[in-house]
Parts: sequence; C-alpha cells; structure tokens
Amino acid sequence: MLAFIWAEAANKVIGKNGNLPWHIADDMAFFKETTLNHQIICGYTTFKSFGRPLPKRKNLILTHRDPSEFPESVTVFNSKDDLLQYANKFPNEMIFVVGGRAIYQELLLYADYLYRTKIDKNVDGDTKMVEINYDNFKLIKKIDGKDNLDYPHHFEIYQRKNK
Repeated sequence: MLAFIWAEAANKVIGKNGNLPWHIADDMAFFKETTLNHQIICGYTTFKSFGRPLPKRKNLILTHRDPSEFPESVTVFNSKDDLLQYANKFPNEMIFVVGGRAIYQELLLYADYLYRTKIDKNVDGDTKMVEINYDNFKLIKKIDGKDNLDYPHHFEIYQRKNK
C-alpha cells in the first residue's frame, strides 16, 4: 500500500530551494513516528535534502540517476513500473512516499492513504503540491498540532474510497 506523507501550507507550498520552508518540530515528530520501521520512497532532490539515508527505514529512490551515486544501503529504481512491481510484493505493508513533487505526481494514482500536515497560513516557496482530487478520499482522522504561533497546523489522514 502506498501512502503519501507531506506538509503543505494553505497556498499549497511544500518546498523552497529543495528544502522545507519552515521548521515545525511537531511535524518532524509526526513524520518520524509515522514512517519509522517502514519503507520510504523519494526522488533525488528529496533524498539529497535529508543528507543521508533516513535511519530505521528502508530508503527507496525513484530517479533516472545511476544507482552507483547512492549509498549501498538504499534501493534505487529507474522506472515507476519497476518500483510498483517491487511495492506490490508488500501488499500488507505501508510504503510511504515522502517527496518530492514529481514523485507525488508520478505515483498519485496508486496512493491508498494520504498523511497531510496542513499549515494554516500561506508560506513563501517555489514548489507546490500536486493537485489531488479529495473526492476520491475519505478523511479518517484529524489531529490538532501542538501550539505553534509561527506555523499553526493540524494533521489529516485520508483513505482512498472503495479500498
């Protein structure tokens, strides 16, 4: 099962210059707690922004780059089809798509769950989240974020309908 996880400002911004345009400790804790001991999928730029493979997760990279450019501990896929064929081997496991925008766009049709941190204000940035038709998903959980005057936020979890 593929699940998207991301943080998004009210104006749909998710990034700036290849990084997050905010620091929200509560969101980082939610991301870590949610993805720990799971597999994660990202593209090259998102992987580069981490600075290293994320610990206690199997790191999967979808990129056209040569696998030799990455640490041996990550698994590199050069096509969406190869990645999906791999993911299908784990039908009862949640595999989290963690960015960036192009990866979300490429895998949108296959997302079973959405874990969105919704920041309740506009934020300056150069990358916006792909358009998601929320009519295809049902909100199954909403959690208030911890007080943060700079970036008020909450967490939403959606499940694709007819699953």
